[in-house]
Amino acid sequence: MSKRRLRVIKILILVMMLSIIWRLYNMQVINGQGYKNLSDQRISANIVEKAPRGEITDRNGKALVTNRRGYSLRLQKTDIKDDEFNAMLLKLFDILDMDGYSIPDTLPISVTEPYEFTFSDNTEREKWYKENTVISENMTASEVLAFLRERYGAENVPENLQRKLIGLRYDIRKSGFSINTPYIIASDVPPTVVSRVKERSREFSGISVTQDFFREYTSGRVAAHILGRVGKIYKEEYAELKEKGYSLNDLVGKQGIEKICESYLRGENGTKSAFYGKDTDLLKGNTEREAVPGDYVVLTIDSELQKIAEDSLERNIKNIAAQGARDGRQNRGEDACAGAAAVIDVNTGEVLALATYPSYEPQTFSKDYDLLAQDAAKPLWNRAISGAYTPGSTFKPLTAIAALSTGAITANETITCEGVYRFYEDYQPKCWIWSEQHSTHGAINVSQAIVESCNYFFYETGRRTGINAISEYAKKFGLGEKTGIELTEEVSGNVSSPDYKKTLYKDEKEQKWVAGDTIQTAIGQSYSSFTPIGLANYVATIANGGNRYKVHIIKSIRSSKDGNAVYEEKPTVMENVNVSEDILRTVKKGMLGVTDEGSARQIFEGYPINVGGKTGTAQISKKSSNNALFVSFAPFEKPEIAVAVVIEHGYRGANAAYVARDIYDEYFGLNRKDANIDQNPDKSDIHNILLP
Repeated sequence: MSKRRLRVIKILILVMMLSIIWRLYNMQVINGQGYKNLSDQRISANIVEKAPRGEITDRNGKALVTNRRGYSLRLQKTDIKDDEFNAMLLKLFDILDMDGYSIPDTLPISVTEPYEFTFSDNTEREKWYKENTVISENMTASEVLAFLRERYGAENVPENLQRKLIGLRYDIRKSGFSINTPYIIASDVPPTVVSRVKERSREFSGISVTQDFFREYTSGRVAAHILGRVGKIYKEEYAELKEKGYSLNDLVGKQGIEKICESYLRGENGTKSAFYGKDTDLLKGNTEREAVPGDYVVLTIDSELQKIAEDSLERNIKNIAAQGARDGRQNRGEDACAGAAAVIDVNTGEVLALATYPSYEPQTFSKDYDLLAQDAAKPLWNRAISGAYTPGSTFKPLTAIAALSTGAITANETITCEGVYRFYEDYQPKCWIWSEQHSTHGAINVSQAIVESCNYFFYETGRRTGINAISEYAKKFGLGEKTGIELTEEVSGNVSSPDYKKTLYKDEKEQKWVAGDTIQTAIGQSYSSFTPIGLANYVATIANGGNRYKVHIIKSIRSSKDGNAVYEEKPTVMENVNVSEDILRTVKKGMLGVTDEGSARQIFEGYPINVGGKTGTAQISKKSSNNALFVSFAPFEKPEIAVAVVIEHGYRGANAAYVARDIYDEYFGLNRKDANIDQNPDKSDIHNILLP
């Protein structure tokens, strides 16, 4: 062998050795950690054994939310290119679509054209832009989608699937997806989906099937808005929750009781050492620490009463709409579409039922989310605590209390209704009875004025009392204030006042409080707006003699280990309203007359239990039917519960009283047949609908 050939061989050997050394260096030093992670995933890992969440029950121990085993699809990060990754996700969409399963996302852009932002308020909008600094605030929703389309390499994806794909890619990125942080791509999927994914496993690189605990809603849609829901943790939430032991794939309470009681319901996770094959299937594992289930929450609601309230709302709203359509005239209730009811124990502040319509099925929330989010009727909105409504004549008992307490009127004093209130030269509103029948109520006292719902009487009473006293007493009874209920979506509403009016207008002339504002406030119009739960608590305070309780819906929280109470809510008086028994007796006498001889007489005629109540009809606009309201308490002699009902576009206040009667039937164990809305309703309830 020549020296030249030997030299070549030596060079080749040296090159090969250097290549091997470089390869080893690259694997062990430069990319060592990455390969180690991959190796760990394929060989061994410490697996978290998820603790089942605690159950949620009603006041009688009936389970409303429990747990069951189900399947999820987990996505593990792999070295796959964007176009291949997108193609794989599109195949997964096809499989999920076969079972009608929809993957919800948090991209705040509508899912169909024309694309629009879906921020609920400016605060949410500002927060989103702060978290997504690469997106300009000047970009339209379509421009944001175009930006994300390019970012995720989705230009070649069919147009009808682009928004869906971009939303999922956005959520995957938002979750902190990495080699060490897998992403749960679909939760609680049907067994048919599991079978199809496993049959085509080679097409789904990095996707595996896992078993998890899922929430089971045992009573269907009953109390859906109260119970709330759970969802995946996102990156911005994780920064706060990781210190509490959460991982990015954990489920966390997002709304309702699930969110409020998260720290109790969560439980303590266990751990298991596990070994995996290269196909990511679990080969074996040893439990190192057992998982401890979460504590269970006992609510104050009675699930049977809750169901009756929800069913009655739906049935009566549909009846009103159907009758309004048959009537053939405009604004007669044909547009009735939604409502809410609140039931409170007047002696404790406990919520016995809190119904809102329309509602949704919490079990299929993920599947139905797109349709729910786009529904104009807003089924995701809890109207019982988040809807603020003009109270109409349901406010008149409050005006009476303020007037009697300040000496503006006396219990036996009579005021003569003349039909047209002519105290002011430039503003002369009419009583409803003048507008409807060209008649008057004559000389009546305050109790009779509540029965007849005489606007003229309360115009004069409101003028004498003044807006400051009316506003002061409204707040004493909790109107325009939050009730204290644990549900975070509660709004306070507003009491009509000069200060509040200033917040509504920029022009100083429009801000000015005028005499007409005061007398309209006195009959429950003007700028006042209250929630159904707030109205119920106001009436409960009248019924129990002046104790305004903190409203609460959590009765206790019990340990999953031994059943002992780890938290218990006690009745709390937020304010003792200093109103004499004589004044309350006078007002309640009028409320009893409403159901005996007034606008709610037809609903409660012959009813075995005496009910004190007040109907209200509030005008929203000239293009829609009036809202219907009814507030009440029973039994009249020794009150136990207060009920407030609001029906949007319900036409007349008495229509809302049918829902209250159904609630009383269930609470007092009465067996009455469901009644339809009267075909020829008494027009005496159509009051205070004429505004200045």
